[in-house]
Amino acid sequence: MAGIQLKPIERERTTQDKVYQQIKKAILFGGITSDEIVTEVQLAERLTTSRTPVRAAIQDLVKEGLLVSIPRKGLTVRKITPGEQDEIFLLRSAIELDSVKKLTREITSPIQLNPLKLILKQQEDAWQNDDAMHFIKLDLEFHLSLTRLAKFTIMEQVLNNLHNLTQLMGLKAVSKNGRMTNVLKEHHQIIKALEEKNSELASRAVLNHLSKTKETLIIVDHS
Repeated sequence: MAGIQLKPIERERTTQDKVYQQIKKAILFGGITSDEIVTEVQLAERLTTSRTPVRAAIQDLVKEGLLVSIPRKGLTVRKITPGEQDEIFLLRSAIELDSVKKLTREITSPIQLNPLKLILKQQEDAWQNDDAMHFIKLDLEFHLSLTRLAKFTIMEQVLNNLHNLTQLMGLKAVSKNGRMTNVLKEHHQIIKALEEKNSELASRAVLNHLSKTKETLIIVDHS
């Protein structure tokens, strides 16, 4: 028995997992919009599957805040109002500003920033592969990592709670031509400022990044 190594068992994706991913992708990429109402039956027909995995997937997506149930009618995609966008960016600005300020004071070696550099490299790969969904997942991980590295546990949880709403906004923003390349540049500027332990520069880089994202959303919403 000595020397026997156990390997993780790869879990096959269930029909429910596949249905969940398909519906979520449609929500995030506009296949299902906030201007339409869909039903469990319609979704099952579109996916050529039974209603059971669709019902389970819908329940998860409602809990995540991506779908909203309309009594006796069906479901629609959660619409983020301009006021809610303002609140989200206000929270993110406050949290991420304090995070980079703390990091510039406490970083003792550039090696500590390797998690951010790895995410940036993965984002570059996603951009090269035109994989917007993976790109925005990595974008969220980049921002969560700022709070994680700063050891702001509660702030990280707050950002995590905004995950799906931020994802909805983020994918809308990166859908604008050229935004992905700008995000990469802005993330690079944040890392560079942290490496230099320049609190003022890091603060400006974060606020500029969030401001540009918000401006892009406004442009997309009015186009």
